[in-house]
Amino acid sequence: MNLFSNPERISENYGIKIGVGLIAYFGVMYLIGLGNHVELRLLNLVILAAGVYFGLKKFKETHGKHINYFRALATGVSISTIGSFLFATFLFIFMKSNEGFMNWIVENEKMGRYLNAYMASFIVLLEGVFSGLLVTFVLLNWIDTDEVTE
Repeated sequence: MNLFSNPERISENYGIKIGVGLIAYFGVMYLIGLGNHVELRLLNLVILAAGVYFGLKKFKETHGKHINYFRALATGVSISTIGSFLFATFLFIFMKSNEGFMNWIVENEKMGRYLNAYMASFIVLLEGVFSGLLVTFVLLNWIDTDEVTE
């Protein structure tokens, strides 16, 4: 069984898919000249939410249509953490190899003069983890979880 078909590796599977989706979205936006529009980051939330939703749905399908609320919360957060870590790692490498992009951030963002590639990547990671926590919490209202007594 490989990573993408193993029901015990759903977090890694969907986390990698989120990371690839975020990287592809950033790449497309950068190539068409929209990489510096921070408002487009809101669409990252859509990619993150879709990955967490489908990951939780897959978890429920592969575990006998059952999912405990806290297990679902942990699974959703781990999915988003893996995806955010991959994206933050990519951004770190991108900012270190493309000094023009990092210079643009320093010159044009309000807090840019305090940032470097390490800090910017870490902020992206934290933003992704906490966005994943919020997204998971909201999605759990739409996904039927087991009662405490089950």
